[in-house]
Amino acid sequence: QVQLVESGGGLVQAGGSLRLSCAASRNRFNLDRMGWYRQAPGKQRELVAIMTTGGSTNYADSVKGRFTISRDNAKNTVSLQMNSLEPEDTAVYYCNVRDAIGIGYWGQGTQVTVSS
Repeated sequence: QVQLVESGGGLVQAGGSLRLSCAASRNRFNLDRMGWYRQAPGKQRELVAIMTTGGSTNYADSVKGRFTISRDNAKNTVSLQMNSLEPEDTAVYYCNVRDAIGIGYWGQGTQVTVSS
């Protein structure tokens, strides 16, 4: 079982920046994919950004050029630097990791609110 602890959400004005961090507890199996999803009120949860152990990334089109994902494999942490935030980025952001045998885990979520 992997425990995820998220931090870094909050309230920011449009155009501002926030950094989210997620720390994963030690696991029997290596963590393959680490990333972030978000869910806005009344909408489905959607992918924001993910990164594999090898460094491959995948971003939602809506955040490309504004958000940057990074991870520290030795520390089992993943971060999301969010710049040029827009009101449409307002959502609960969830850390998600998947281990080497394909089991996925979710964090508890952290609120990001962008005011116009």
